[in-house]
Amino acid sequence: MDGQRVDLEVPGTDHRLGVLRYGHYGRPVLVFPSEAGRAEDFASNGMVEAVSGLVQDGRVSFFCVDSIDAWSWSDRSVSIEERARRHRTYQGWLDRAVLPWIEEQTGGRHEMIALGVSMGAYHAVHFAFQRADVAPLVIGLSGNYDVGSWHAWGERGDETYFANPTDYVGGLHGDQLDWLRARLSVLLVVGQGAFETHPTGALPSTRSFAALLAEKQITHQLDVWGEDVAHDWPWWQRQLAHHLPRFC
Repeated sequence: MDGQRVDLEVPGTDHRLGVLRYGHYGRPVLVFPSEAGRAEDFASNGMVEAVSGLVQDGRVSFFCVDSIDAWSWSDRSVSIEERARRHRTYQGWLDRAVLPWIEEQTGGRHEMIALGVSMGAYHAVHFAFQRADVAPLVIGLSGNYDVGSWHAWGERGDETYFANPTDYVGGLHGDQLDWLRARLSVLLVVGQGAFETHPTGALPSTRSFAALLAEKQITHQLDVWGEDVAHDWPWWQRQLAHHLPRFC
């Protein structure tokens, strides 16, 4: 299935990042790739094909974005605080370039789904917490939601805290928490097979993050698959095909 790609300027830089669209109608889904991935990865790894019926029936339209992980979270040469600071540039691109383009493509603002696999699941969850006004539903497949566990070093300050769901969700309270309780739904899916515990930490992180959501009474579902279910695309295809139809 062919997609329509556009490269959008990253605010405050000379760089551009890509967005690739699949589908012409239906609920928009903002898709984040796995670590250091590209917008093309979602389709090239069979994810669009896994739910092709939804696309062809006009029920869903995917907007897949490039990552900047190689410059931010995956750059072990810089401290965790600097990685978080760089990530803020990416958030600015999503807010100021990607969302307006999606609204232009869909003819206005529609309630989106944020979706990601592996490190992309972190991106999707973090985006939804920052922008629950536009993405009230997030689906994270095999995610690790604690940036402090990603070969982190250096002093952790405000940049890290506000980029780390495991930190800031624990600190939610008052009106902001009440609004998220009323607005946001989180679906966390993970397997118990190869690479879900080592080296990714996805299984323990997903379970602990779900427990944190339960403590904060934020609407969520935890779906833990079997011991044969690996941290890999064929399983993510099945998980997406299992869950997505009920949301679009």
